[in-house]
Amino acid sequence: MNRAGNVTAELTQNLKYLHLPTVRQCYEEVARQAERESLSYERYLHELVQRECEERQENRITKMLRESQLPLEKSLEAFDTKRLPAKAARQMRSLLDGSFLERTDNVLVFGNPGSGKTHMLQAISQELVRRGHRMLFTSCEMLVQELLIAKRDLKLSRLIKRYSRYEGMIIDDLGYIRQTREEMEVVFTLLAERYERGSVLLTSNLPFSKWEGIFKDPMTTAAAIDRLVHHSIIIELNIPSYRLEQAKNNLQSLETDGKEEPGLAAEESGELSSGSGLRPPPPASSLDSR
Repeated sequence: MNRAGNVTAELTQNLKYLHLPTVRQCYEEVARQAERESLSYERYLHELVQRECEERQENRITKMLRESQLPLEKSLEAFDTKRLPAKAARQMRSLLDGSFLERTDNVLVFGNPGSGKTHMLQAISQELVRRGHRMLFTSCEMLVQELLIAKRDLKLSRLIKRYSRYEGMIIDDLGYIRQTREEMEVVFTLLAERYERGSVLLTSNLPFSKWEGIFKDPMTTAAAIDRLVHHSIIIELNIPSYRLEQAKNNLQSLETDGKEEPGLAAEESGELSSGSGLRPPPPASSLDSR
């Protein structure tokens, strides 16, 4: 092997040892580019380091998105911001810079089922992850089960400490499913531990006046609301259900498609009746909107 071959082999091995996979993959290509464009040594090195940093950042974001448990299809691009009230739209835009996470403010979103509460927080959280913030999404039901198992195994404090690694924790559908007093006690413990230490992003279809039915105790309810509201941004989505609107639009489309020109319908009906005895199918009259 000639000297050039030795240098290449040693350089490749050293880059592997230094855990620089992107530099290892592209240094020869960039070297040829540097020769063609007469780049200085500094420019050549800068290009290699820039590619390594970009690749690492992309891999880091991919890992953080996976850890966040956020559904990637619920993105900002897929969210219909035109349906939002003007105030809610302004609040949503203000959250995208992530400054509320630095202040450990909470975000509380209220509205009827189907109003877009969950999608809004998921879309915002995806953008924050892409900006380098650590987020975690969970439903209230799944969170309760994790906390109860940890409490049973005497690992509750360890689990809450693991949650503290996330700047923002999204708890979806608080109060949607009725929980026992013991179940909501562990949720209160989590909220108390995160108070002024990490942001809670929460959705609920129940106003504060009905939260005593969630926490089962007036004192616990008041303490939970106090901790959540103290540093908070409250968003109200008093708008119709998106899913219901979509179902109605689909129904109207089916009814419109089912209307045919009278002459054509009569002609087709005659062909069917004079042919093999087949009857035309009945028109679609309903839509399962579940």
